[in-house]
Amino acid sequence: MIPLRDVIPSRTTPWVTMALIAVNLLAFVREVTLPAEGLEAFIATFGLIPADFSWVAVLTSMFVHAGWLHIGSNMICLWIFGDNVEDRMGHGRYLVFYLLAGASAAWLEAQSNLASIVPLVGASGAIAGVMGAYLFMFPHSRIHVLIFFLFFIDVVEIPAVIFLGLWFVMQILGGVGQVGQDSSGGGIAFWAHVGGFVVGAVTSFLFRRPERAQADWWSEGRR
Repeated sequence: MIPLRDVIPSRTTPWVTMALIAVNLLAFVREVTLPAEGLEAFIATFGLIPADFSWVAVLTSMFVHAGWLHIGSNMICLWIFGDNVEDRMGHGRYLVFYLLAGASAAWLEAQSNLASIVPLVGASGAIAGVMGAYLFMFPHSRIHVLIFFLFFIDVVEIPAVIFLGLWFVMQILGGVGQVGQDSSGGGIAFWAHVGGFVVGAVTSFLFRRPERAQADWWSEGRR
């Protein structure tokens, strides 16, 4: 299933979400212009290496991606879910929330294999936090997803609770499946996704602005 959009319009311009997407895309453009050796050095420098843990690397690793599919799927999800979460939190709170979720996710993934020298990269931990917050802020929302089944292709609308719930369960199963496996070749950071989602869901109650959940908030000119 590929998410395409949700059914809740944003009432404010998602400046932070757009800026985050822009920074990620700019970093990726830089990556694709590098030769193989330069790209390897770039990822080693700005990615997070668990065996050489650094909080600076935690931050920079959120804006580095491993390929077109990696950044494409991340930016689609950030755009679909980020605008509404930013709308409910406000720009400043949302930025702090995003970075906190991403940092927590990266830390948890690093703790799962402290001896690893494989760089951790990607915004998926932070975006998982956004998805966790979305689930609890908009539990009645619905997501339009693209379905592929053999020769059948269609767009269907499913409850956000089901889409995000299934996604979260798949991350847990993926993380459990990796236990005891050799991670020297890299792979999907399932525990970063799990950690980011949980942190996002829990801290969303601290970052959200309750007045923005009121139906008359926009009509009264509140920001």
